[in-house]
Amino acid sequence: MSAPPEHLSLEVRLEALLFASPEPVSARRLAQALGVSLKAAERALHQLEADLQARGIRLQHHRDRWQLTTAPELGALVQEFLGLETSGRLSRAALETLAIVAYRQPITRPQIDAIRGVSSDGVLRSLLHKGLVEELGRSEGPGRPILYGTTTLFLETFGLPSLQALPPLEDDTTPKTMESTTAVLKD
Repeated sequence: MSAPPEHLSLEVRLEALLFASPEPVSARRLAQALGVSLKAAERALHQLEADLQARGIRLQHHRDRWQLTTAPELGALVQEFLGLETSGRLSRAALETLAIVAYRQPITRPQIDAIRGVSSDGVLRSLLHKGLVEELGRSEGPGRPILYGTTTLFLETFGLPSLQALPPLEDDTTPKTMESTTAVLKD
């Protein structure tokens, strides 16, 4: 395999690798593939992310994994073009649980239940099945409960480039905030 021409920018070479990759790729793997430092790859990834803001694709990152995605505002157009069904709506309980996981991850089911005031077992199972939430490991606490976090599909579904794009919470203990958070996820 021949190396890409050096006259092409690092951003252009990264874009080609990301386009060809069927799944999100770590910055470290991209740096190794291009023979550059991790810092150089990360700088170029952030530059590429900025460059794509006015385009039909976006660069998304989640837990140090990067991928190209369709711009959120064009999702419906792409779905129609490809003849895809629109995904089913999430219930209020699912949105509430998803908001808690998104803002508090990694988080255990008992912690989610304590915030919601009801059992989240069924809702959490549904979110796992839909691929919006994933198991991240186990807590060191009593009983070693499973830790949950959001997935790349969560970011894609809600048109977020990263978790840092979630709006800040004013006061994450009030019911009003939970309503506003679920409203953000509905939009």
